[in-house]
Amino acid sequence: MAIFILPDAQEDLLSLQEYMLDKWSEADWLKAEDEIFAKLALVETGFLTGAPVQELASVGILEYRNAFTSHHKLVYRRIGDDTFVYVVAGHRQDYPTLLMKRLLRI
Repeated sequence: MAIFILPDAQEDLLSLQEYMLDKWSEADWLKAEDEIFAKLALVETGFLTGAPVQELASVGILEYRNAFTSHHKLVYRRIGDDTFVYVVAGHRQDYPTLLMKRLLRI
């Protein structure tokens, strides 16, 4: 069992870090980072099964799931015992556009 944060999601995390350190504080970023990884740990253990991504479920794609923190939305997919993270987005981002660009490229 492992969590794989795919390159685009890694870039999302770095962008969020840069934004939060610029606009907020290091303590705020560390709290957000802890929240993100705690949520992913719950997904990995199976204690949390997010809802299918609505935009994809509407066209029959059900394997991509959402997990939410207080400020972020995570899109992941379980394959066997592994979790693959595709998107880490802030709640204020243009999520539908980001999602479609990201997942249609894969």
